[in-house]
Amino acid sequence: MSEIKSYRDLHIWQKAMEVARLVYDYTRTFPSDERFGLTSQLRRSAVSVPSNIAEGRGRGTTADYVRFLRIARGSLFESQTQIELSQMLGFGQSAQANELLTRSNEIERMINSLINKMSPPP
Repeated sequence: MSEIKSYRDLHIWQKAMEVARLVYDYTRTFPSDERFGLTSQLRRSAVSVPSNIAEGRGRGTTADYVRFLRIARGSLFESQTQIELSQMLGFGQSAQANELLTRSNEIERMINSLINKMSPPP
């Protein structure tokens, strides 16, 4: 197992970055009148996931890291909701939306696992 020297070494961060990139691809075909609406909101929430994972890792304490992982999970849920709404509205390709939801579910499981491992027992 390789040593984690940076947040960039975290698989969870790498996967979240890839989803954020894919969200940009997915939203490119949204209607232009959604540029400041759902397109912007979905992109911001997707970018927030790896950003909070990185920020939490950089805070230096386990409690802060867990707090930022929880924020990342909230942003992930926001993204999932917006992807589902975009499909209800007929925006984007269904195959891309399904791929994004599958990948985000994997990230959700990874975040939950990390939170559980780092949280003190009750």
